[in-house]
Formats: sequence, structure tokens, C-alpha cells
Amino acid sequence: MEAPALFAQEATQWERRSLEAVWHPCTQMQRHLPAGDPNALPLLPVARAAGPWLYGFDGRAYYDAISSWWTTLFGHRHPPIIAAIKEQLDTLDHVLLAGCTHAAAVELAERLRALTGGQLGHAFFASDGASATEIALKMAAHYARNRGFPRKTGFVCFAGGYHGETIGALGVTDVPLFRQAYEPLLRPATILPCPDARLGPPALERAVCALRSHLQAHAEEVAAVIVEPMVQCAGGMIMHSPEFLRCVRRLCDEYGVLLIFDEIAVGCGRTGRLFAHEHAGVRPDLLCLSKGITGGTLPLAVVLTTDEVFEAFLDERIERGFLHSHSYTGNPLACRAACATLALLEEPGIPERLEALGAAFERALAPIAAQHGAAHLRRCGTLVAFDLPKAAEDFPRRAAVAALEHGLLLRPLGRTVYVMPPYETRPEEVDFACEAIARTLVDVL
Repeated sequence: MEAPALFAQEATQWERRSLEAVWHPCTQMQRHLPAGDPNALPLLPVARAAGPWLYGFDGRAYYDAISSWWTTLFGHRHPPIIAAIKEQLDTLDHVLLAGCTHAAAVELAERLRALTGGQLGHAFFASDGASATEIALKMAAHYARNRGFPRKTGFVCFAGGYHGETIGALGVTDVPLFRQAYEPLLRPATILPCPDARLGPPALERAVCALRSHLQAHAEEVAAVIVEPMVQCAGGMIMHSPEFLRCVRRLCDEYGVLLIFDEIAVGCGRTGRLFAHEHAGVRPDLLCLSKGITGGTLPLAVVLTTDEVFEAFLDERIERGFLHSHSYTGNPLACRAACATLALLEEPGIPERLEALGAAFERALAPIAAQHGAAHLRRCGTLVAFDLPKAAEDFPRRAAVAALEHGLLLRPLGRTVYVMPPYETRPEEVDFACEAIARTLVDVL
């Protein structure tokens, strides 16, 4: 048997074995079955990765236009990050962070404190984005309780927002597809109108007025407001102005409510700034980070808090402490990867490089979007999106399959096509990715 046939056979074998043993996330598994059926949604067996590229077992390359679910910042196996992990592995793989500490966690927390101007001075580590949301929600309610306001147990979020899929996080998430099956299990939050920039200034005014009215009536019951700064990603790449964040900060201060910024997806440079909220010149009381913070190498989440929040938990009584925990909290390998990632993000010229990358994708996608009657081509930093309002309901699935044929990993959100590229994408790779998107849309539309 010739080599290409052998490679194809190996890829098919891994796809078959995966379907027999692995329950894939965010997936209706019926669409993948049975393996080999031409109508089934194919899995992509990935053998290796480098830079912005994934490689199948047959050697074929696929440009990772979504940074593997928004995690891979610079590119796969980015050498400085990999070197930091290997160096850490030679000294300490893991130790519990309850009653112990280690250099990687301390240095990461110190670096994050410095990067927030000392305003977010304490880091609580976890394993993933949803866990960070859970921690922030629990901290906010427990903070209010410790301060003598036990009725402040409610939360406010915004239409189209997404904060994770654990039970607490789903309570402040407004994506019906993820919520509806679990509605009886949830403790619902107050969902207010979204400041969607596609709807113009009235949307911003409506959202701010709704928040003001709600806090006027219910501030004594609200522990925190949670926001995805600048872009609500999973809701369809919904973008809003920095002014919205400034208004929310002022209202939270006025009514004595904590403000949580969920930067799980939009932090670490995605919006062109290290932290998305820097566009507005404000700070939250609690900041959630995950996904790209390790450069897409290892799971890690961080919740940063102000000194005021931290100090509210200091007491001789143990029950007033924050007793949340994860077995792998502050894992040294993940923390070291995060330190290396932040060092890269602090290098001179990074903001300019990110701006140039996003602008290049925007320029290249503009005629493609226009050709297909797309609406609302928009960009925030390196994130570029447009809507196809007339696309069929099955557009996301068909587009994902067609994109693979053109060497592209793409996962549209409903009728929204977007790219969130690795930062080390070269100009010729921008051209390749956009040409692949153009061919994909011709095939599907």
C-alpha cells in the first residue's frame, strides 16, 4: 500500500476509535455517526501542530482560524512557551496550593498585579473559564455576606452573554441552546438588554437605562454585574463601545454593587489591548481570565480581585474564608506557561502587531463579505466577524465541513462568520485563510 493510502487509513482509524470511545464537547454526536457515512459530519484527526497550522495524519495542513476555541494566542507549540514548560517540568510538576506555594504561582500573581496597575492585587487560580466564573460569582455573594449584606445574592448579566456551562455560570449565560435543557437546575439571573453596536446608539442607551432602573429598584439584592468587555463572543461576536463599560462601572459604584469582567475569551490581547477593559480606562472588582493565558498549552484560569474584596474574607472564623478549591489550582506547569505568555505580550510593538493583523483580515474579508450580501463587518483587535442573515439554518455545519476541504478550521456561530487568528500569522497566511473562506462561502451559499 502506498504512503498516502496508509496515512488516510491511519486517519480513518483514529476517527473511528474516537467515535467509539470519546464523547466530544459541544457536539450532537449523532451527526458524526456512523463513521465513513458520506453524510456524517467528519472529525478532523490531528497528528501535530505548529504555528497557526494543524496537520492531519496524511500531512495535510489546516489553518487554525479560530485558535482552537480561542486558546492558542501566538500559535501552536510556540517555542518560548514550550521551553518554559519544559524547564518547569525539570523542577516541579505539581503541588497543592493549600498550605504550600511555589515560584511559578507567585511570579504569575505578581506579574498580573503589576499589569493591572496594582489595582487587582490578588489572584485565585482555577482550571478553566467556567470555573473562573463560578469563583467570581461565589466571591461576590460571599463578599456581600461578610460585609453584612446577606440579601445581596442576585446577579445581573446581558442578553447574548456567555460565561460558561457549569450550573452557576449557565445562570448568567443567555444562549438558549446551552441553557434550555438545564433550566430547572439554574438559579436565574436578571438578563438586561444588550448594548449591541450593530443596533446603533439606542442599544447602548437602552442597556444603560435598564441597568440603572434595575439597580435603583433592586441594588440591595444584587451582588454583582457580570460583563464580557467589548465583545460577547459565543453570542455571535456582539461588539459594544467602551462607553458601555464606563457607564456600568459608574452605576456599580453608585449603587454599591461589584463588577465582574469576564475576559476569558477577550483577554490577553485579543481586542488589541492586554485586557479588553483597558479600552474604557476602568477596572473591575473581579477579573476572570483563562483560555489564552497559557498560550493554548495547558488549562488555567485566574480570578483577580481588588484588595477590598480580598480583605473582606480575612477573619479568625474559617467559614468567613473563601473555601473554594480545585485539585490542580495553581499548577506550576500551567503557571509557568502563563508567565511566558505574558512576557511575550509585554514585548515592544505587540499592540501594533495585533492591530496590523486584525486590520489585514478586515481588509481581506471586506470584499468577500460584500460579495455574499453580508451585514455588519466588524472588528475589535484581532477579532473580525460578519453576519450572513440569509444563510440557511444548517449553514454552520456545512461551512465547517466545506472549510476543511479548503484547508481551514472554521466554526461559524449561527449565521456569523468570524476569525480569531493566532498572533504569529504571516501576511501570506492571512491571504490563504481569507481565500479559503471565500471558497467555502461559494461552496455553501
